[in-house]
Amino acid sequence: MVEGVSSDKAMRAVSAAPFGSASILLISYAYIKMMGTDGLKKATATAILNANYMKHRLAEGYEVLFTGQNGTVAHEMVVDPRPLKITSGVQVEDIAKRLIDYGFHAPTVSFPIPGTLMIEPTESESKAELDRFCDALLSIRKEIAEIENGSADKEDNVLKNAPHTAESVISSDWNRPYSREKAAYPSEDAKQNKFWPSVGRVDNTYGDRNLVCSCLPISAYAEME
Repeated sequence: MVEGVSSDKAMRAVSAAPFGSASILLISYAYIKMMGTDGLKKATATAILNANYMKHRLAEGYEVLFTGQNGTVAHEMVVDPRPLKITSGVQVEDIAKRLIDYGFHAPTVSFPIPGTLMIEPTESESKAELDRFCDALLSIRKEIAEIENGSADKEDNVLKNAPHTAESVISSDWNRPYSREKAAYPSEDAKQNKFWPSVGRVDNTYGDRNLVCSCLPISAYAEME
């Protein structure tokens, strides 16, 4: 019983959080029941296979942490771009933002280690989708190499300015040292299936410390009555 939350007549917390909901358990229970013993085993094996396939491909451009004796990983991996900050100034958040231009929501950033990406493909992704994601990250690695060799500006580049909105690339005031096409369509896949972010780069630290609501002010709702 949590002081200030429960009472003698109230139901006790069903999880570590005082307002935890037992209904969340139904999702995992239903998954286990529907998959069965053989299904769970196959799903686990497929998840591990997917992760190691991605690890093998991404090792072409990135360091992967916590590998086993045979250089393998489990169902997830931690990609370490921290050395690239020294050679190019690119940080993990720049890679995460640039992935949006390629049509991907970034995987877990800075967990369990600050400055890294934790990638967990699960058993549900097809090989084509795994390749599409790997292609994007390897393409981003080439963009980082352009900064490293001096062919791209260290401060004004596709990673530091990502993601690029439709409004920014159609503006007549475009003054970036790289093309609009490179900004918005970095891959053939993006040309065919483009996802346009609604906003460009935001200040993550400010956003974490200051709750910003995009809804109308309360006074606007009062006027609607």
